[in-house]
Amino acid sequence: MNDSLTARQTQILKILVDEYIDSANPVGSEILERKYRLGVSSATVRSEMVELTKKGYLKQPHTSAGRIPTSKAMKFYVGQLMEERSMSLSDEVKVKTEVMKAKDNTDNLMEELTESLSDVTNSLAISAIEDGRSWHYGLSHVFDNPEFCDLAICGGVLSFLESGEEVNDLFFHRLNWENPVEVLFGEELGFPELKLVGLTATTFNLGGKRAALAVLGPTRIKYQVVIPVVRHINNLMNSLGW
Repeated sequence: MNDSLTARQTQILKILVDEYIDSANPVGSEILERKYRLGVSSATVRSEMVELTKKGYLKQPHTSAGRIPTSKAMKFYVGQLMEERSMSLSDEVKVKTEVMKAKDNTDNLMEELTESLSDVTNSLAISAIEDGRSWHYGLSHVFDNPEFCDLAICGGVLSFLESGEEVNDLFFHRLNWENPVEVLFGEELGFPELKLVGLTATTFNLGGKRAALAVLGPTRIKYQVVIPVVRHINNLMNSLGW
């Protein structure tokens, strides 16, 4: 449990983030009390949500009485509260099969990895090699998310993808790579056009060069699904010893 939160606040934060990931809508105290049977009144839940807001874990959109999690809340959720979902055996086999088919050609391999990551996670996947080459796959998934219905935000994401220089800058100059799988949110990415974006990324060696692969989506992407897939690819690429 985070030292700054009580057990009840931690419980409420977890289920609020779960609900927000599923619904993409601000979450109110009545929904939490009614749907999750917390055993306390909606007034008590509302009071705890006010405290979570004061502590920087929740914020209130101007047009809603509900709350949404901040980047601070999402990092806490991913690091300590989230329950990961294991990859299915069929997905593991699919990824490895595609990798082995393309392993003799670097461009083909990165294309297959990017496509496989997108297909398995139902998300936009991006990748790059430090020599400047970059790839993306699953652009249609961007339009599945209500966060990206704003043309300015969607246009910013598309502009980022079209700039291989910015993609390489993100992977090979801005990320510290302290962990096999890195998860960053919004402002941490350093690009104004990605302020509503979450990134789940990994890096590995490929033919003597560094390569990187990531899922790019809204900050409420299903990390419990995405992180195990990205980790699996990291383990697979490292085990093959390129």
